[in-house]
Amino acid sequence: MAESQQLRVQEAVEAMVKGLERENIRKMQSTMFRCSASCCEDSQASMQQVHQCIEHCHAPLAQAQALVTSELEKFQDRLTRCIMHCNDKAKDSMDTGSKEQQVKRQLESCVTKCVDDHMYLIPTMTKKMKDSLSTGK
Repeated sequence: MAESQQLRVQEAVEAMVKGLERENIRKMQSTMFRCSASCCEDSQASMQQVHQCIEHCHAPLAQAQALVTSELEKFQDRLTRCIMHCNDKAKDSMDTGSKEQQVKRQLESCVTKCVDDHMYLIPTMTKKMKDSLSTGK
């Protein structure tokens, strides 16, 4: 992928992740730490009970992190498939005798379209994740 296109996607995804972390994940971390601390304050609980309590406190955060990771992986996979399609089209054009410069322009145009299309998906993906994180799903 052209360096400038890669940078565009990377910056947009990083901004999205920072926003999710600031607006959603931090609150969940705070809740998890307070919950875990209260588990440790129970002097009557066994070591196993305290451990189970802490695991229970950590579960929502772990699920949230898994959700974000999964959505980012799906996004990356879709973008990669699109770019692989561009590479296949460029290879096919080279095999049919098209000029190298023309094929390079076609490839860059195709990759730019992939990036543009996927940049358009980021706000929807962000909303979906924020909705899931705020409802705890």
